[in-house]
Amino acid sequence: MKRILISSLLLACMTGAFAQSAKKANDLLKSKKVEDAKSEIDKVVVNEKSAKEADSWYTKSKVYAELSNDSTLRSKYPQARDEAFAAVKKYVELDDKKLISLTLDNYKPIMDVYNGYFKTGATFYNNNNFADAFDNFKKCLETSKYMNEKGWSNLKLDTTVVLYTGISAEKIQKKDDAAIYYGQLADAKVSGDNMAEIYKWLADYYNTKKDGANSQKYLAIGKSLYPKDNFWDTMELEVARDNGDKQNLFTKYEDIIAKDPTNYLYVYNYGIEQYKEAYKEDVTKRPANSDELIGKAITNIKKTLELKPDYAPANFVLGQVIYNQGVDLNAKAKEIKLPATGKLKPEDQKKKDDYKAEMMKKFDEAIPYFEKVDQLLGAQGKLKMDEKANLKDSYDLLITIYEQKGLKDKVKVYEEKFNNVDKAH
Repeated sequence: MKRILISSLLLACMTGAFAQSAKKANDLLKSKKVEDAKSEIDKVVVNEKSAKEADSWYTKSKVYAELSNDSTLRSKYPQARDEAFAAVKKYVELDDKKLISLTLDNYKPIMDVYNGYFKTGATFYNNNNFADAFDNFKKCLETSKYMNEKGWSNLKLDTTVVLYTGISAEKIQKKDDAAIYYGQLADAKVSGDNMAEIYKWLADYYNTKKDGANSQKYLAIGKSLYPKDNFWDTMELEVARDNGDKQNLFTKYEDIIAKDPTNYLYVYNYGIEQYKEAYKEDVTKRPANSDELIGKAITNIKKTLELKPDYAPANFVLGQVIYNQGVDLNAKAKEIKLPATGKLKPEDQKKKDDYKAEMMKKFDEAIPYFEKVDQLLGAQGKLKMDEKANLKDSYDLLITIYEQKGLKDKVKVYEEKFNNVDKAH
């Protein structure tokens, strides 16, 4: 009995010692002796008996939160904030006093954890260290979620942190992760300055993933929130184009142009789409309504020039479309072959001559558009690659036309301009 009593007394002394140690850790923390407080509380939480006491873990959460907040100590104890968060959870798990300690402290330990993750993430973000920013913002959101689950916060969507977590993920090419965080914002229909970009990004991301349902979902939400932004119409056209249904694409163009008839780019692009569908160099591969589509393409490109006469690409394309009509007429003329007699029948000769005459009319009709490209771009200095290409192609086609017309002086003028493009522009 004496031996048992002595053992009981020893155990009581040990428990009391660890209780004193937890109190000592608190006192050291109040005296700003944070590392000493850490040493004390570390001994408490490894003891089997005191590790079952909620206040032991609450004290650890405070000590470790303070370690992570101290600018001189946080690098020495890089996991301190994570351990503080874990200690809060353990405290909540063990506490049977309705979290009195945490409530009296106005939730300071968990708020220190939350604010610490956010501030650290923001520092990394501002220093372009997006990998570490992403890691800290994610932990910040985990803390926020935990506080919500426990009813300590009524912030159901931590908008700022979610946004920067998504941006950080995107910056480090974790697009699938970025989609998760951006999706949380979009599903909540968050709006405001620059938030339209979130919906654009998601619509494009899911379109690239061939996930039409989600692409359309975020496109529709974005369009409802930012109806004046032209991106949504452009995106709808891209989706229709990718789906390969030309009639659906053309219908979409007509709907958009009807809503915004003065937007010359929609009209121009519609004309280009129609011409690409209608015109193949191999005549046998052209659709049955090729001539009708080419006529509509010409109408749209001319309409573009009514809206914006100085738009060089439209001038070049219209000239090229008309020139190609001349090329087709020349091809028909060549199909009329000389018979074995070496002389065409009068009716065949007339048909051949008529084709060539019509060809020259088409070439004459195309000339002003190519010359307009020269006027618009030829007098400029440095040109963009596509502008330079349009200018050189315009000169090249003018050379071909004037060779056909036998006008050597004109040929020489445009040959000199052609040869000077790379030097002058």
